[in-house]
Amino acid sequence: MPTKIYPNAKAALNGLIQDGLTVMIGGFGLCGVPESLIYALRDSGVKNLTCISNNAGTDGHGLGLLLDTRQISKMVASYVGENDTFERQFLDGILDVEFNPQGTMAERIRAGGAGIAAFYTPTGFGTPLAEGKETRQFDSRWYVLETALHADVSLVKAWKADEEGNLVYRMTAQNFNPPMAEAGAVTVAEVEEIVRIGEIDSQQVHTPGIYVDRIVRTEQKETLIERRTTRLG
Repeated sequence: MPTKIYPNAKAALNGLIQDGLTVMIGGFGLCGVPESLIYALRDSGVKNLTCISNNAGTDGHGLGLLLDTRQISKMVASYVGENDTFERQFLDGILDVEFNPQGTMAERIRAGGAGIAAFYTPTGFGTPLAEGKETRQFDSRWYVLETALHADVSLVKAWKADEEGNLVYRMTAQNFNPPMAEAGAVTVAEVEEIVRIGEIDSQQVHTPGIYVDRIVRTEQKETLIERRTTRLG
């Protein structure tokens, strides 16, 4: 059986990426972000990407790396307030942006992995977010129809994987990574540790290996801090 383990991030993306790709990238802020795979995506020179990610990273980190090189043409996101480059490109009309309420975005991704085409939610009804979308009333309350999100490739970050790709996430890294792993046609997981089959208790698996096609050990050892705060006293 062919191995799912690749020697580095560049090799893990080989044959998967091309211009115009739709890619999901896990993480929240700078937590649980597949940094090595993002670097490899940047270095590939691929262009005109549609990126589905909760946020756009920060200047010089996370998806900020791809914004700096203008490899992203469209962002589907929820929160983008920490990235000045994103703001400039959006205001200058360089970057197309589809904003989503965070819960709606999470459910759109989950629906994509579950094979659900669309769902109704009350979030956003009566606001500009609902313009052009189908609405319907249930039990005297109005709802907006939201479609599922899918990706050609999902890039996720986990703490541990076994050789079959069963994944375990640690703490807050279990954010958008699990549903994104299920919503990609191909999923590449960047992990801190790879163990043998059977070394992960089946009750501890967050993402079953059936969803994971390729695994690579992270090459980024720096712990990034999105916003440093201090307190006196």
